[in-house]
Order: sequence, then C-alpha cells, then structure tokens
Amino acid sequence: MGILEGKKLLITGVLMDSSIAFHVAKVAQEEGAEVVLTSFGRTMKITQTISRRLPTAPTVVELDVTDEEHLDTLAERLKEHVDGLDGVLHSIGFAPQGAFEFMTGTWDDVAVAMRASAYSLKALAVATLPLMENGGSIVGLTFDAKFAWPVYDWMGVAKAAFESTNRYLARDLGPKNVRANLVSAGPLRTTAAKSIPGFERFEQVWGERAPLGWDITDPVPAAKACAVLLSDWFPATTGEIIHVDGGVHIMGQ
Repeated sequence: MGILEGKKLLITGVLMDSSIAFHVAKVAQEEGAEVVLTSFGRTMKITQTISRRLPTAPTVVELDVTDEEHLDTLAERLKEHVDGLDGVLHSIGFAPQGAFEFMTGTWDDVAVAMRASAYSLKALAVATLPLMENGGSIVGLTFDAKFAWPVYDWMGVAKAAFESTNRYLARDLGPKNVRANLVSAGPLRTTAAKSIPGFERFEQVWGERAPLGWDITDPVPAAKACAVLLSDWFPATTGEIIHVDGGVHIMGQ
C-alpha cells in the first residue's frame, strides 16, 4: 500500500511533463492518491493534454488564483469530483519581466508578482479549507529566499513573502489539523525557469557546489519530498522548509 493510499489531492501548476507539479501528481498516483489538477485560460488545453501522460488522466478544474470568483467557487466545483481533500500542492508563480530588474522594477510589476506568487498561498488555503474538515497538508514550492540571488530580484522578494506566509498559515491552520510546509528545490529546467532571464547562471554552478551533486533535469527528488509532506509521514511538522537542493543551502562561500 502506498503512502498516499486513499488520499485526495489538489495539484496546481501542471503545465509540462518537466514540471515538479507533474511529477508530484505522478508520484502521488503511484502511491495511491486520487488527484485533481487545476489550470486556466489558454493553458487549460495544455494541462489537459499533459495530464494524459500521467498513470491515470485526472480531472482538471479551472483556477486562476488571482480571480476572486474562481477562489470563491473552488470548493463547490471540486465537490463535483471529490468529497473532500487531504492535501493541496501550491506550484504557482508569476512575475512580469520588469520584476527581474530590482532597481527599475515598478510597483505595478511587483504587485503582480506578490499577488500571484505569495498571497496566492493564503488564498488557495482559504479556498480549499472547507474540503479539509478532517485536517490535511498544504505544500508549496519555493527557491531559498534567504539570499539575494542573481537575476531573481523581485521574485526573490516575493518568495521571501511566500515563505513568511507559510509560517503564518502554519500558525493559523494548526488548530484545524492542517499542516503547511514548503519544499525548496534547487534549479530545474522547468517552464518557470525558462521565463527568468539569466537563469542558466544557476545551472552552471549548482552541481559544482552541491555535496550530493545536482541534476537540473531531474524533478523527481523534489516531487518525492512533496509527496511525503502530503502524506501522514510528517504528522507533527508544520511551518517548515525542506531543502531538496543537493545540499547547496549548507555551503559557505
């Protein structure tokens, strides 16, 4: 029996089969979970196509985390497919190109990044909470925000807000038996990475600095960490950031 046997999970962010979210869905299904995906707008058809590459093609529901109507109706729309949720994966992030230049980025650009990439964690938690009456697990994906990384700029600031949001969620959802944790993955060649100018600079040095080495084409280690956090195997862990980066986070200069 798999570690997610009988669990019902909502997984956001499946766009390509190279994404961490896709592999979380794949591992989850292999471990016994029933999975529902989200997508919206022009990417809906892409997600539906990619979903057929999973062991079982899941339902895809529409969700734009910046659309209040989508959020307000999410629980009711999910009830058409599942009778509850045991876990949610937040794999969502967006910033306009202007946000990747710290000194010239405008508030308009930063505001978009903050809403889509940080506030959305709280918004998604609130939207799905009615379906987690028996408790559950919320897992998000981050890129270690303790440092001022090259090229990441305002998205790095948004990730710092994202990590703080996770801690406050852990505080407020704990009494409801809902855990909130993050996985901080090393750089991977995903669709999100391709949208960041100069991201290849991370790729060039990460493997050299990682004690365990690092494969920028392999999202499975990060996906497995997410799957474990979505399971019952971390029942007393919340507000945590699990690093899946080959060990780079422990290294000095």
